[in-house]
Amino acid sequence: MTKLKFKRILFKVSGEAMMGEQEFGHESKAITKICHQVVSAHKLGCEVAIVIGGGNIFRGISKAAQGIERVTADYMGMLATCINGLALQSALEKEGIDTRMLSAIPMNSICEPYIKRRAVRHLEKQRVVIFSAGTGNPFFTTDTAAVLRAIEMNCDVILKGTQVDGVYSADPKLDKTATRYDKLNYLDVIKQDLRVMDQTAITLAKDNKLPIVVFSIKGQNSLKEVVEGVGKFTIIN
Repeated sequence: MTKLKFKRILFKVSGEAMMGEQEFGHESKAITKICHQVVSAHKLGCEVAIVIGGGNIFRGISKAAQGIERVTADYMGMLATCINGLALQSALEKEGIDTRMLSAIPMNSICEPYIKRRAVRHLEKQRVVIFSAGTGNPFFTTDTAAVLRAIEMNCDVILKGTQVDGVYSADPKLDKTATRYDKLNYLDVIKQDLRVMDQTAITLAKDNKLPIVVFSIKGQNSLKEVVEGVGKFTIIN
């Protein structure tokens, strides 16, 4: 049996990761790649919860959303995360993985309402749990929702999958001299405004001593490697 560095994880995936090379929407190849990452970690015995963003859909309609009141726009974003959650749930179940989607906004026809004890029980039964609709409240990002759910589920860590292999001092795509960090503490992230997550999420993680690992999801087995404690990543604690 493989020794896991992290037994119960919350995997934070951006909505943009689901659109692949497209400008918005879903790309089956990109979704399949995310699923394979989750399946690899799950097969090790890892308990996996997921929070997914909605940027691939909401960004696609952002021009139409200009001028819409902030609260309404935020609710539109929450609904986008539900669409992504359903897509990911369907793809995971095709891989033979028992999956449950729970929404912070009740929509009983398509998924379960978020109830903490029910979500914990799903994880204990080795089901992958997808949390959708953020916190259910406007003005809070899916990053903050991810930290909140990770704390409620008593997760060991938040694993944030990105397009780069960790946290850099600047955008490595724009600045070739950017420095990659292996380790950071929460205050470094806040003071340097490193934009790993929004400051509300970082502060909540800090107050609850919840580690955050930032890694690239481009590799075939990146998530599996991180839960085993190997690979390339930045840890914030």
